[in-house]
Amino acid sequence: MRFLSAQACLIASLLGSFLCGPAARAEDVYLAPEAFLTAAFDGSAPKPSTLWLTTAVQAEVTRILGHPPRQLRQRYWLSGDKSAWILEEIGKEEFITAGFVVQGGRMDHARVLVYRESRGGEVRYPSFLKQLVGVALVGEQQLSARVDNIAGATLSVN
Repeated sequence: MRFLSAQACLIASLLGSFLCGPAARAEDVYLAPEAFLTAAFDGSAPKPSTLWLTTAVQAEVTRILGHPPRQLRQRYWLSGDKSAWILEEIGKEEFITAGFVVQGGRMDHARVLVYRESRGGEVRYPSFLKQLVGVALVGEQQLSARVDNIAGATLSVN
């Protein structure tokens, strides 16, 4: 369970580092969640599992994101030491759906699946997302590398 709590905190830390955008708009679907999972597990995603956010995990996620989690449980997919997470987090005004793959306690890759903001869409490009590869949690829930934000994206700067 501590393994999953650490992965949830890693994902929350990364979400808090870069999701943002100033105004609302229609959603852009870049990759369906099912397609993300199929690709993450080489064609066959395992059955989903559920991480229940205990009071301690809720407190840690709240500290990282600056607000309480929207739900008390989080679905994830696990096979060996690889897990996949599909999360929604508010940008400036709208939710952004992102997929994260963690392997061996480090971020393997991330994808923006659905984007609903009018600006800040650069977070979906591989040139931006590659900075997340290899990032892990160290010390007191700190990231092992700096995650740059998008210029002019107020929430990510904060």
